[in-house]
Amino acid sequence: MNILAIDPGNTESAYALIHATTHRPIHAAKLPNEQLRIGLQRNALGQAAEHVAIEMIASYGMSVGADVFETCVWIGRFAESSRLRTGHEPDLVKRHPIKLHHCHSSKAKDSNIIQALVDRFAPGEPNRGKGTKANPGWFHGFAADMWQAYALAVYVADQLEASPAGHAAGF
Repeated sequence: MNILAIDPGNTESAYALIHATTHRPIHAAKLPNEQLRIGLQRNALGQAAEHVAIEMIASYGMSVGADVFETCVWIGRFAESSRLRTGHEPDLVKRHPIKLHHCHSSKAKDSNIIQALVDRFAPGEPNRGKGTKANPGWFHGFAADMWQAYALAVYVADQLEASPAGHAAGF
């Protein structure tokens, strides 16, 4: 089974497609939102994903700007495109459980999550597990928000693995 995870943004969004059992990245990229939405509809993101997860916005009581509301609109567009393709709703996962899962702290920053992923999947490898063009590592090609999309995908894979019925829990 493959898992597709999306880290949405107001104009561009990152995604990671992984194998659920091995957690190996199949493909990761950051695309303009409309291109990603069309890719979801056409299943043109590399390989079919049987499970889709989208990071969801959470309120922490602070005022937000227009970018956050535009991101919310895109979350809805991605969710609808996914539902139309797969026939079921994607998981909407807030950031807090992802931080706790990977770093055991709600105060973790993106850099802490990245380090936790490197420690788990590419310990001791140079260049944070990216490798080189001639000798690609586990995280070859990863940049910016692709890490966070991958963190979401791994979180979902681990939840599916831990569930006795094979269904993700705790979303």
